[in-house]
Amino acid sequence: MNRLWLLFSQTVTVLLAAYFVVLALKPDWLAKGALLAPAANISTTKAQGPAPLGSLRDAAAKASPAVVSINTSKSAQPNPLASNPLFRFFYGDGQGQPQTGLGSGVVVSAQGFVLTNHHVVKGADEIEVTLHGRRPVTARVVGTDPDTDLAVLKIEADKLPSIIWGSVESLQVGDQVLAIGNPFGVGLTVTSGIVSALGRDQLRINTFEDFIQTDAAINPGNSGGALVDAQGQLLGINTAIYSRSGGSLGIGFAIPASTAKMVLDSIIKDGKVTRGWIGVEPNDLSPELAETFGVKPPKGASGPVQGVIITGVLQGGPAARAGLQPGDVVQKVGGKPVENVSQLLTAVAALPPGKSANIGVLRQSSTLDLTVIPGVRPKPAETER
Repeated sequence: MNRLWLLFSQTVTVLLAAYFVVLALKPDWLAKGALLAPAANISTTKAQGPAPLGSLRDAAAKASPAVVSINTSKSAQPNPLASNPLFRFFYGDGQGQPQTGLGSGVVVSAQGFVLTNHHVVKGADEIEVTLHGRRPVTARVVGTDPDTDLAVLKIEADKLPSIIWGSVESLQVGDQVLAIGNPFGVGLTVTSGIVSALGRDQLRINTFEDFIQTDAAINPGNSGGALVDAQGQLLGINTAIYSRSGGSLGIGFAIPASTAKMVLDSIIKDGKVTRGWIGVEPNDLSPELAETFGVKPPKGASGPVQGVIITGVLQGGPAARAGLQPGDVVQKVGGKPVENVSQLLTAVAALPPGKSANIGVLRQSSTLDLTVIPGVRPKPAETER
């Protein structure tokens, strides 16, 4: 009996010694065996699980793959004084350094169309687009629209993720949004905030302004990136910030997706955006201008006069041929009321060039209906942002 007990004790001691040796030197062997069977089910990767209440992780994961980084380069421009021998003596040959730029973009089609800002690619000789986790690919410019500061690029790549268009019409102040882009070139970055205001205009950023204002952090390099809703759908293209220091102060502006879609479709179809034009100088109606031009409410009307006063008419232009005069107050374009300069520009731009349209005018205290045939809006002069 004592002999059997001794044999049992020695066997247990040897097995325990072997177990601890293997546990110290080769623990992975035990993970596959019966001794560690309960621990073999433990996952070494972090479980995703459901998103916490209020988390926007699903929206970020849905939209981020379609947001790209854009790198541009522009050849060095020789100094105009480089031919002067005295200049070359002091400053060398006058050749500057190549200029580079950073920005963001949004893949809006599996065919490789990318929306970004016009000022991101303006004057660039080479454009490279980098998708998350991929090598840079060369992009070409399909067309640009300086009036809205939008540009359409084309890249050639397989299995491109594209963003889903959202509904700007249902957007309200206070809705949660995400800004996705490549600020300062640090890489794909997501910031969150709310819609601070809608229909922002008269900022003198673009010719046609109808911005979504947000407090989601937007910094240099975010231009051309995506503003998305809580479902990861595209609401706008981030384009500008209000800043005294160059960094985010919580006031950013995005071009609405509805405007971006119109520009995208026009550029893909025609290579450019064609807008109506009548050749007038409009101003918001003020009491001083109304008094200067003798504008009064028509007989029987109550309340102040609504509309846009015309302070200048281009000689020989479409408006002049239609009989429009300085001092006229435009109240309707194509049957739709206009109350400020932004609405007038947008309404006129939507008129098909070459097709007649009605314009409702108040001249002093008399209402008139004029027929105008819009021309094609001239290409705007390039301005520095």
